[in-house]
Amino acid sequence: MRIESIRLKNFKAFKDLKLDNLPALAIFVGANGSGKTTLFDVFGFLSEALRNNIRQALQRRGGFKELISRGQEGNIEIELQFRLEIAGKMRLVTYLLKISEKEGHPVVEREILRYKRGSSGKPFHFLDFSKGEGYAISNEEMFDKPDRDLTRENQTLDSPDILAIKGLGQFQRFKAASAFRAFIENWHVSDFHISDARQSQDAAYAEHLSTTGNNLPLVAQYLFEYHRPVFNEVLEKMKRRVPGIADVTAITSEEGRIVLKFQDGSFKDPFIARFVSDGTIKMFAYLLLLHDPKPHPVMCIEEPENQLYPTLLLELAEEFREYANRGGQVFVSTHSPDLLNAALPEEVFWLVKETTGYTVIKRASDDEQINLLYKEGNLLGYLWKQNFFKGSHPK
Repeated sequence: MRIESIRLKNFKAFKDLKLDNLPALAIFVGANGSGKTTLFDVFGFLSEALRNNIRQALQRRGGFKELISRGQEGNIEIELQFRLEIAGKMRLVTYLLKISEKEGHPVVEREILRYKRGSSGKPFHFLDFSKGEGYAISNEEMFDKPDRDLTRENQTLDSPDILAIKGLGQFQRFKAASAFRAFIENWHVSDFHISDARQSQDAAYAEHLSTTGNNLPLVAQYLFEYHRPVFNEVLEKMKRRVPGIADVTAITSEEGRIVLKFQDGSFKDPFIARFVSDGTIKMFAYLLLLHDPKPHPVMCIEEPENQLYPTLLLELAEEFREYANRGGQVFVSTHSPDLLNAALPEEVFWLVKETTGYTVIKRASDDEQINLLYKEGNLLGYLWKQNFFKGSHPK
């Protein structure tokens, strides 16, 4: 599954935004306050709304009035289009979510999951809910049946602020809803904190790096024990990229906690994680994340260049691209020309905050001058620094 397009309406800085033909790796640049964090928060919002409900997701962001675009009325709208295999064929599925507020209470005004049953005709609604009531098609894979013979199951949710895909997505008979729920549940929206990643952990089990990185020792231990070739590849890359690193181990302390130790080739005794550099910890965490045996379908990372030496960013960009090629779509925001220098025009977008106060997003490959200069050998990071990405710098 991969996101093909995103449409936002009245979502904070994005009054009316449409991003089409999204690549497997998308890199976003723009001035502080232009909306990069807001764009990534779309994924965080949907994840939290699915895990809890719309009300709680809104409350974490100050409520409906803080999330809706300034000066706007009506609904907040999020629309995603993604590819999904159904009945042996890849289909373009659309998920539409409209959120409103009634008498101070958040409401799912409309929630739709639709795709075309055949090669022509209008997309068919396989899930359609409004204010806590609606229907879902339970035999959607029977494409030989006419629309009128499909089985509609009418459902009433516990509350009008609950997503229908949260409940119906638990049942395999609702194919698209189930797949889309699993898709969202496996997103990784990074909120990495160096201080969390340094901490030891009670002996436990973790296959995937958490969004904050606080289970880093457990994931290292898991890869070492169950995916040794993957761990060895990570270790070899650490040796090449971080001077002096000869080994990394996750050991169990006398107190029963998992501790990371980094062996420096120049010293006899290893360093415990809390005593090594920020850059070393962050590079190790990124390598574990990017070599996950089961890639996240969508991964969002803000400003990965922080704490990393500039020359490492070219290799990190290539790691992002390899991860995307293995099946995980990657969205990155950055202020680093070095990271942009490793990017292709079709991978780069820039945000512009217009005089209206709202933000638009432009694609580098759509700009004739940028494309021409790139073909002549100019790297995108240098072009960005020289302000060829019009409107992307602070005024």
